[in-house]
Amino acid sequence: MTQRLTAFGGWKPMFWAAALGILVLSLLPPATPLPSTGWDKTNHLLGFGVLALLARFAYPGPAWPRLAGLLAYGALVEVLQSLTPYRSAEWTDLIADGLGILIGWGGSWLAAYGVQRRA
Repeated sequence: MTQRLTAFGGWKPMFWAAALGILVLSLLPPATPLPSTGWDKTNHLLGFGVLALLARFAYPGPAWPRLAGLLAYGALVEVLQSLTPYRSAEWTDLIADGLGILIGWGGSWLAAYGVQRRA
């Protein structure tokens, strides 16, 4: 179903660039001007939604390892934030990450479905 989409070789570099970008933005001091949606939780939804979409096409195969890995990555980011003097870990951020993952995965499914229908 997603063969046409996964054939594009740029998914993996885009996935890893997005993952690194999220990590860097998550650990910068709050005084640093950062791109934002205006609300912290939608930043998490958007960031992890994009990661889920990219992961779906970058690494074909069973869904659960990618979904679990993305949620673990969100937990790692929260732990790393708790180790900084200017950030804190929040369960609600991890919940927003999880919702973003589900939304992004659903969006990737719709994209793959649309490509399949047009083929």
